[in-house]
Amino acid sequence: MTPNPMAMKYVADRMLVPEGVQFEFLKQEEAAPSPLAQKLYELPFVKGIFISSNFITILKNEKAKWDDVVFDVRDYIKEYLETGGKVWNTISTSAEKTPETTTMEAIRATQVTHAEPANDLEGKIIDTLEQYVKPIVENDGGIIIFRSFKDGVVTLQLRGSCSGCPSSQMTLKSAVEQLLTRMVPEVKEVQQEMA
Repeated sequence: MTPNPMAMKYVADRMLVPEGVQFEFLKQEEAAPSPLAQKLYELPFVKGIFISSNFITILKNEKAKWDDVVFDVRDYIKEYLETGGKVWNTISTSAEKTPETTTMEAIRATQVTHAEPANDLEGKIIDTLEQYVKPIVENDGGIIIFRSFKDGVVTLQLRGSCSGCPSSQMTLKSAVEQLLTRMVPEVKEVQQEMA
């Protein structure tokens, strides 16, 4: 279970994606880089998929009840992984336009990453998020991504189970904002990037 009643986190016994890589697919047509995500979208109640390190967070629609589907999804994922199903497509480093490089472009489009830091201060904010916030938020099946820092305000984006979670604003203000203002004195406020 996650704090978001619409999301469920499934943990695997191995790494699913390379270190530091996260994918979020909010539409079935975005899922091309991940055969696993494509397979999960075959389930009629799946509304979104977030894949990071050794876990998958599934966002469901309002019609399904977790009590009815949670174990079926677990078994579905387990069987897929145990029979050698691919989590993400391999890529080519060739500069030539091939199906593999097209897949790489699709992977970059769905990969969830922090904005590139413009200076050392932004780098310190990202390092603080990575060291102190990421492990806690990943434990709940989500991630918080750095987007910008301007005039003392850090803008963050919420993904995975954090997206649409009823307690996300409280977490952002009472936990993340307090941590960042204490660890990085230049930070005065934290706000959520609206889609």
